[in-house]
Amino acid sequence: MPTTTVFEALGGAEGVLRLAHAWHEQVMADEIVAHAFSHGFHPQHTERLAAYWGEAWGGPPTYSEQYGSESSVVRMHSGNGRHEEMDRHAIECFDRAMDDVGLSDPLLRRVLHDYFAWATTTTMSAYPDSADDVPEDLQIPHWSWDGLQV
Repeated sequence: MPTTTVFEALGGAEGVLRLAHAWHEQVMADEIVAHAFSHGFHPQHTERLAAYWGEAWGGPPTYSEQYGSESSVVRMHSGNGRHEEMDRHAIECFDRAMDDVGLSDPLLRRVLHDYFAWATTTTMSAYPDSADDVPEDLQIPHWSWDGLQV
């Protein structure tokens, strides 16, 4: 296993922000996933997303310190019913975003793909009926080369 964090291997905050921008471009071009953004989104969506991913991948706790908690993130993704097709498209958009930023390292690609697929189909999909079901004390999951850190 590499001695760097996933965050460092991606190029730190700058690399994570590039990937977040690329993913956002991909989802806005995808008619299925773009529907999730049809009601609008925060003007700093990609910066906040990059801070969240960076924290999850071993970077600084920027998201927790400046923007919110895991509970607030999960709430944003809750109460919209089940959406497996949208989830599949979002994961495909993530894989294409890795292409867009020129990410060629197969191990890093696999780790990032596995994280995104896991987060999309578990934590972000855990409360389809109501955002009110989300507990107050959720912590941002941390992901390393070995997967979820518990």
